[in-house]
Amino acid sequence: MSDSREDRPFDTVDWRRLLSSLGDDPDRPGLRDTPRRLERAWQHWMSGYKQDPAELLTVFEDGAEEYNELIVVRGIPVYSHCEHHLAPFFGTATIGYVPNQRIVGLSKLTRVVDVFAKRLQVQERLTRQIADAMMTHLDPIAVGVIIRCRHLCMESRGIRAIGEETTTSAMLGGLLTNSALRNEFLALDHPR
Repeated sequence: MSDSREDRPFDTVDWRRLLSSLGDDPDRPGLRDTPRRLERAWQHWMSGYKQDPAELLTVFEDGAEEYNELIVVRGIPVYSHCEHHLAPFFGTATIGYVPNQRIVGLSKLTRVVDVFAKRLQVQERLTRQIADAMMTHLDPIAVGVIIRCRHLCMESRGIRAIGEETTTSAMLGGLLTNSALRNEFLALDHPR
């Protein structure tokens, strides 16, 4: 790996300065390796910028020719960072779609969430980006995405609303226009 600024977006000098500006000594034993650790952590947390969802959402032509019902994956982990405070937000996503003679590997749904979550985000945009990517690259009959997250910017500062959960949704295609299909998706998201 090259050592140019382009290849290293999180320069360790910036991290040292941040630690100093917080009022601590970046040279004290507990913080000496922190700039390097921060750099690696943020590279991981922002790795979604380097990934293309189109490469993940490869489809299978076989197996879905006769299938025209909802496919739903629930409980997909979401870990992201709010673009306003760089604070983490986390929760789960549910993705559902009705295939149009093509299906995608189920693990790809988790991966597409991860690609968009590993960017600076707001939950509303994250929800829509996942739905749009599914619609664009799978060409399904319908797509639905529901995301529920806790936001540390709300829990740890300001209003300090501990445990509150924000829910966002995006419904495209048949889920937007067909209320029976929409109700089925919502019921599958919250089975009793």
